[in-house]
Amino acid sequence: MLKKRIIICLDVKDGRTTKGVKFKDNVDIGDPVEMAAEYYRQGVDELVFYDIMASARGRGPILDLISKVASQVFIPFCVGGGIGTLDDIRSTILAGAEKISLNSQAVKNPELISQGARVFGNQCIVLGMDAAKDISMPSGYRVYINGGRTATELDALEWAKRAVDLGAGEIVLNSIDADGTKTGYEINLTKMISQSVPVPVIASGGGGIPQHLTQVLTEGKADAALIASMVHSGNYTVAQIKTQLSAEGVPVR
Repeated sequence: MLKKRIIICLDVKDGRTTKGVKFKDNVDIGDPVEMAAEYYRQGVDELVFYDIMASARGRGPILDLISKVASQVFIPFCVGGGIGTLDDIRSTILAGAEKISLNSQAVKNPELISQGARVFGNQCIVLGMDAAKDISMPSGYRVYINGGRTATELDALEWAKRAVDLGAGEIVLNSIDADGTKTGYEINLTKMISQSVPVPVIASGGGGIPQHLTQVLTEGKADAALIASMVHSGNYTVAQIKTQLSAEGVPVR
């Protein structure tokens, strides 16, 4: 079995790391540059940086902050938020990102996925997808954009498949229903998407204890688990989580 990855997410708003529950009531929890350096020291496998207000405010990525974070970590670093053109992708990679997460902008302009994959390679282009339960959709889940504020007419499963066909090399699948709750990942959604696409799927939203990661990496068939609250709170270190996963038979790096 391939080793599973532990990825930490830094949601950034106005230059500061923030954390909310179900995409609401965000509070300031620290400096993203300092936090990135600490998580790198702890041994996290990858880091994801989301500018959660960029698309909603209609602006591009904060390149100087991305560059500062990149200077602190020597692991794969993925950046999302406000990346709407090939020039945005190029400048974000030049600022130090190895991967680019396209979420709202990919929905608004799906061709950006294929353009990005063609120029920079599929491994660089990650689909960020925010989904919530909706029984009116074929898969039972609807895609949202603009930081979870705007419902689309896209079905989560259909959009995941289409994005991969367009060239996305990975999917970060975030459950809005589970986000920040620390009550466990959305196993049904994660398993459905993971078993339907030929690229790695990263489960996001709901991690609160190491057993939640074990569940989503085994039952949910995810290739990696993204965490935020459980480490931002200081309840766990990366090493503690990896030790627990290993003890439960989950191969980690």
